[in-house]
Amino acid sequence: MNTLARPPFSPNKYRSIFISDIHLGSYGCQAEKLLQFLQNTSCDQLFLVGDIIDGWQMRGRVYWPESHEQVMKQLLAMAKAGTKVRYITGNHDEFLRNYGALQFDTVEIVDEYQLRNKDGSEFLVIHGDQYDVVTKHARWISRLGDVGYNLLLRLNVVVNKVRSMMGYDYWSLSKWVKNSVKQAVSYMGDFETTVASVCNERGYAGIICGHIHKAANRKVGGVRYLNCGDWVESCTAILQTHGGQFQVIEYDASENPAVVGIEATAPAYDADPELPQREIA
Repeated sequence: MNTLARPPFSPNKYRSIFISDIHLGSYGCQAEKLLQFLQNTSCDQLFLVGDIIDGWQMRGRVYWPESHEQVMKQLLAMAKAGTKVRYITGNHDEFLRNYGALQFDTVEIVDEYQLRNKDGSEFLVIHGDQYDVVTKHARWISRLGDVGYNLLLRLNVVVNKVRSMMGYDYWSLSKWVKNSVKQAVSYMGDFETTVASVCNERGYAGIICGHIHKAANRKVGGVRYLNCGDWVESCTAILQTHGGQFQVIEYDASENPAVVGIEATAPAYDADPELPQREIA
């Protein structure tokens, strides 16, 4: 059963924050909300869990408004101010994978990261597209689906402008379609089962990922499954307190700056930033 929570932001400082699927450079990115979220909280470690920059969209006409530039500046400012920022590559920013593990200014860029909790159990932090059969083996279908998805996102902008004029709150058309179409629901379920199986095979206690734009915090196949969600449809993130609790939250900019918890908290885990990386099998 989901629980609602409204933990205060400033001056709270979290152990870790995990965000994914920002898609900077795309029309669907809710950069203004993300910027407000980042400006109203702080953490020791910030994990950018893939698809931060949408390289697929930027291969055509470049879309890079000031709000997207401000998000990048905020991320770099956090890194320079002492936050340990790790950029986990995704399929939309896969151009970064050509270089392997590297350091860009004060940001560490890797394909995956291994997170260790207090009792020694390990978590895999990875975007997740590596375990998506469609993305991995039928890229043309994935690209075609991306075109349709972005059309929905553009239509979503129009729909919400009309809703705003009529006094209604924000509503995600793309999210509604995904949650309503049986094939999409089945796809998300298959993805969760697959990554849980991978965790079991590789000896991990759980996984922190993104990719499918569906935030979650639950047990799947005997492992803890945490998904960051996205900043396109739902504006979600994972917070880890210094007490070790994980919580998936949905940011509500209208509450300025409140958050709404959308999943029950998970058992306590604590990160070990010095643990070496593992190569992708």
